Amino acid sequence: MIEVEIDAQSGFCFGVVTAIARAEEALGQGDTLYCLGDIVHNGLEVERLATLGLRCIDHEQFNALRGAKVMLRAHGEPPLTYQLAADNQVTLIDATCPVVLRLQQKIKECYLTTRHNRTQVVIYGKNGHAEVNGLVGQTNNEAIVIEKMDDLDRIDFSLPVAFFSQTTQSVDGFKAMVHAIQLRMDCPEAFIYHDTICRQVANRLPHIKAFAQKHDWIYFVAGKKSSNGRVLFEECLATNPHTQFISNTNQVVDRLPEGIRSVGVCGATSTPKWLMEAVAQKIIELNKAEV
Repeated sequence: MIEVEIDAQSGFCFGVVTAIARAEEALGQGDTLYCLGDIVHNGLEVERLATLGLRCIDHEQFNALRGAKVMLRAHGEPPLTYQLAADNQVTLIDATCPVVLRLQQKIKECYLTTRHNRTQVVIYGKNGHAEVNGLVGQTNNEAIVIEKMDDLDRIDFSLPVAFFSQTTQSVDGFKAMVHAIQLRMDCPEAFIYHDTICRQVANRLPHIKAFAQKHDWIYFVAGKKSSNGRVLFEECLATNPHTQFISNTNQVVDRLPEGIRSVGVCGATSTPKWLMEAVAQKIIELNKAEV
C-alpha cells in the first residue's frame, strides 16, 4: 500500500491569498476586470480565474486602456504604472504584497537619500522578474540586478553599495553574495546590506527539507514561472533525489518504481491547494493506494 501525504505548509502565501480573494470579490461584482500580468505564477490557477472573467494583459495592452479597472498582483509595480493609470483614468485594485510594498519604499528612500554620494543600489534577484522590475523602478531604473556571482563584476567597488534582495530569494544565496561583496569593496565601511527576504517563504526551506526526507518519492507541484518554486524544488531534490517537478496532474507517472511506499506532495507559495489535492488523488487512482 502506498501512502500519500500533502504538505500542510505548502501552498499560497498570504500575499497571493489576498490578491486572489480581491480578484474574486471584484469579479463577483460583475465588472470587467483586467490583471496586469499573471495574478500568480501558476498557469492552472490563472485559467481558473479566467473562467470567472479575469483578463490578463501585458504592459503594452495596459498602456492602451482607458477608464478600465485593473488589478495589480502581489509582485508589485514600478511608479510609472501608477502614473499611467492616473493619466488614463484607470482604476487600480492594488494587491501588492505588504512585504513587497515595504521593500519598495525602503529602496526608494535609500535611492533618494544616497544619490549625493553616488551609492549604487544593488538588488539580488531574478532579472526581469515582476517583483524585481517594480523594485528597480523605485530607483529610476538605475539599480543593478545581480543573479549570480559573475554579475558582481557590474558593481563599481570603489563606490558605496546598498544591497537588497528580492523577497523570495534564498537566504543562503543572499549571505554568500554579501560575503563576496564585502571581500571586494575598496572601503568595507561603504557597504550596507538589508536582508529583505520574506521569512514566510524562507522558513519553508527547512520544513520542505524535512518533508522530503519523510517520503520515498516527492512530487513538487508548481508553475514553471515560479521563482520561489524553483528554489524550493532544488531543496527538495537535494534532500530526496526521487523528487519530480510537475505542473499538472497529467505529469504524474502511471506507475511508481518498485519499493516506493510513501509519496509526498508539496509545492510553492504560488501553488493552489486544490491542485496539490488533485495530484494526490491522481497518485491514489493510478497506484490503487489508500491514504
